[in-house]
Amino acid sequence: MSQFDIAIIGAGIAGASLAANLRSGSRVLLLEAEDHPGYHATGRSAAFWSETYGGPDVQPLTSASRAFLEAPQPQFAPNGFLTHCGGLHLATGAQAPLAQNMLDAFAGSAVELGMMESSALDAILPGRRPGWDVGLWESDCCDIDAGALHNHYLAAARRKGVRLSVRAGVKAITRRSDGWLLDTAAGSIEAATIVNAAGAWADEVAIMAGMQPVGITPYRRTMLQLRMVDPVPESLPLVVGLDGSFYFKRESDFRIWLSPHDETASPPCDAAPDEVDVARAIDRLETVLTWRIASVERKWAGLRSFASDRLPVIGPSPEDRAFFWLAGQGGFGMQTAPAIAKIAASLLQGGTPQLIGVDHRRYLSDRLH
Repeated sequence: MSQFDIAIIGAGIAGASLAANLRSGSRVLLLEAEDHPGYHATGRSAAFWSETYGGPDVQPLTSASRAFLEAPQPQFAPNGFLTHCGGLHLATGAQAPLAQNMLDAFAGSAVELGMMESSALDAILPGRRPGWDVGLWESDCCDIDAGALHNHYLAAARRKGVRLSVRAGVKAITRRSDGWLLDTAAGSIEAATIVNAAGAWADEVAIMAGMQPVGITPYRRTMLQLRMVDPVPESLPLVVGLDGSFYFKRESDFRIWLSPHDETASPPCDAAPDEVDVARAIDRLETVLTWRIASVERKWAGLRSFASDRLPVIGPSPEDRAFFWLAGQGGFGMQTAPAIAKIAASLLQGGTPQLIGVDHRRYLSDRLH
């Protein structure tokens, strides 16, 4: 039977980033139920770095992650993972109060937001239909190379001696006096500490281990890749509806990625798009733009998992400190991964997180017990 100091359940961005941030010397196992890491939420992310995404309480984590995403240590990756695109938060005149609400929410923070003149909107978003006259510009918004970031975390973990086991879904967990016994599809594992980085399955893992669930709820999010009739402006920013009803961004010369920003509660599963959500996404795009759609080339869905207060859940359970939560990262897991991984690694190894501008205590798991 294999024995480890730490068994991390889930090899998506949460589990992989934590594994890469742990000190060398511990025996660490990264367990993945699928054939390869990142199959679910991580592999289906239309990742972008936006300091407003997730709200003011998530923003400190996003801001604290920027430096690493822009310029990781040379031994981690030769280049950064961000490509600047800018972000346009768009609304109709009737929705103008939403713009002021956002400005108020981030006043005094590191976020650079400003109202846009109509002429500037025309330049940034040609083909905008009449009525969509309110715009907030988020100057620092970037695309994230999600695949590269995840792969580099996995590689960094491997260099530290972390063992990855795929097709190793956890079937049962038993508490022992000296740790845990995990029955997995790849065999039995003993570990002194469990890290629950199971995403949509986080509450199920907790119940399996005899812990109280904390209310992690998965929600389905739909994405489309559209081929357009006319070329997509090279300077198109990330465009987000201020009312939370859509977002889209440039993918290539004739392609955009589009989401209706849907949130449909779902059991943990291999999520698939619903045709109603696909149709709703297209209708919302056509309400905003005169652009012509040639075809829907791809459509997919992923699960974004949230706690009730929409904040990440990090830290040892107050029921049993050998059970560590790393869950509830919603749709902001990529953009906050560097900061959250540092917080989690420090707590897991008995330290006190020291991130400038971040009060890690607001994210601790014991707030939900």
